[in-house]
Amino acid sequence: MARAIWSGALSFGLVAMPVQLFTATESHTIRFNQIQRGTSDRVRNKRVNERTGEEVPMDEIVKGFDMGDEYVVVEPGELDEIAPGRSKGLEITGFVDAEKVKPIFFDKAYYVAPKGKEYAKVYSLLREALARSNKAGIATVVMRNREYLVAVKPEGDVLALHTLHWADEVRDPRREIGNLPEDAQVADKELQAAVQLVEALSTEWEPEEYHDTYQERVMQLVEAKRAGETIEKSEPPPRSTNVIDLMDVLQASVDKAKGKREAGTEEAQAARKPTQLKEAAEKSRASRKAKQATKKPSKASDLEGLSKAELYQRASDAGIPGRSSMSREELINALTGKTGRRKATAS
Repeated sequence: MARAIWSGALSFGLVAMPVQLFTATESHTIRFNQIQRGTSDRVRNKRVNERTGEEVPMDEIVKGFDMGDEYVVVEPGELDEIAPGRSKGLEITGFVDAEKVKPIFFDKAYYVAPKGKEYAKVYSLLREALARSNKAGIATVVMRNREYLVAVKPEGDVLALHTLHWADEVRDPRREIGNLPEDAQVADKELQAAVQLVEALSTEWEPEEYHDTYQERVMQLVEAKRAGETIEKSEPPPRSTNVIDLMDVLQASVDKAKGKREAGTEEAQAARKPTQLKEAAEKSRASRKAKQATKKPSKASDLEGLSKAELYQRASDAGIPGRSSMSREELINALTGKTGRRKATAS
């Protein structure tokens, strides 16, 4: 079992429960050791006094703040005494719309777990309330002598805590990027072709389908060098698109994307035997018929408290056509069997 990196009390309103934080992600980045050329001797970083060149013991190292003309020394115990939230509290002070927290603010992710089975009900209550309302709890927490702004959100059947950048840590692109282009005039045909390209390259979000190909190439290089072999060089980066030929390049990209999609579909169908395709189709039809025969229209009162994402999921399960372009009210009408919703193409 993973080791908790923080423990304390999570509270919202007058409700509180002891919780622990566990790291939710890990890095698989290949790391190289520094060695001296021609030897197997590692070159290590040491705690060295830059003036004397001598190594300094850990118990003699303290924190010093550079005031310009001198250092002000701060002891570890003094930081503990003045640190905000020294009681190890994680108090949610407000709830905001989850989609309003922009991705640029997110930093690291942790799993939140109740510290004891007796708090499972409170934990589940908060998780379900956030999921149904599509909200995120905003709080601050102190870890490792640093205060973090955090957002608590549901992730499946667990609560996740995301550390956020403070507002003054997010740089203004207009100030940071000197040659940031202003809005340029875009021709309707070019925009239409660009939209077609986006649609042609659209796919389902399945993170398991993506992997670190660069890391794989690095390992191939290491293994090849160990065996005294070489590997083929990768293709050079693509050339910049000439704005004069932009329309031609966009159309060629659309045709290429559509060709790949059609080829992929044909390969997938060819990879399965005809009997398997027939059996799969029959099972799918039988499953849909069984669902439609037993499924009763939901009541509007049961759906009012659900978020649009939850309504969409129910519409997907019910096989409602046109759901991807429906508003929240239209999804409710479709799920309750009411007429009058707009016609749309099947999703």
